[in-house]
Parts: sequence; C-alpha cells; structure tokens
Amino acid sequence: MTPRTPPDDAHPYLRAASAGIRHHTRALARPDAAPPSPVDRAHLDVLHAHLTALHQLLAQIAETTRPPHPAAGRHLTTAHTRLWQATTEIHSAFHLLPSNPAEESAKASECHPERLPEGPPVLTICQRHLATGHVIRRTTTPTDLRAHTTACVR
Repeated sequence: MTPRTPPDDAHPYLRAASAGIRHHTRALARPDAAPPSPVDRAHLDVLHAHLTALHQLLAQIAETTRPPHPAAGRHLTTAHTRLWQATTEIHSAFHLLPSNPAEESAKASECHPERLPEGPPVLTICQRHLATGHVIRRTTTPTDLRAHTTACVR
C-alpha cells in the first residue's frame, strides 16, 4: 500500500507550470523595467505549446469527470472547447508576426513550417496545431465550437 500524496503535493508539475506563467507575467508587467518589447514568434510558439499541453490535460480530466459527474463534465468540456479557441488564436497571431523585422510580406503570414525563424524543427507550431485540431474535431462538432463563443452571463 502506497502512502497517500498530501493535497499540497498532488500536482507539483501543474503548480510549477502555473508559477512559471505567473512569474513571466509579473516580469513583463514590472514598472521599473524597460517597456516590454513586442511579442515575437518564439514567445508565441512556447505559449502555444503550453496551451496544447493544457488542452490534452483538460481533455483527460473532462473524460474522467463526465461519467460520475455529468454537469461538471459538461463545464470542463466547455472549457476544453474554449481553450482550443484560444490556441487557434495564438496560432493565427503567430502567423501575423514577421519571421524577422525585414520580412513583413504577405508570404510571412502563410502556414509554411519550413519558413519558421528557427527552421523546421521536429514539431513545428503548425504541426502541433494540426495534430491538436485533429483530436478536437473527433470530439467536438463545428456547432459546439461556434456555440462556445459567448461570455459568461452570471
């Protein structure tokens, strides 16, 4: 019999990721620092990777919660869909940024992994986005994606 993990140690990696995001947000908002530079493609790529990982985690949590607690499962599924929408917007913003300051042509906004600033890595933002999109389309209908675009009315 293994000892039960205390509640404060139950999700150390998730807590560490959240702490990292909070630290990054505070560093960007420091009043004594130089004005933050505009976001670059590398920054959005890392943020997209974080959102897709969170998307996978939320999908697993929703699947295990839905059978015993259907109402909570529906809310988690809605959060899952909205997280996908946020991930899609990050991907779109990535392609609106030039790959370098000299290149601001329309070709920079097209989805071509071979033109990424760091070259075509094993898993580019586009490949990651397409793989996650494939998963979301197996579990979510286009109507569901459109239905979850309103703000909370509470």
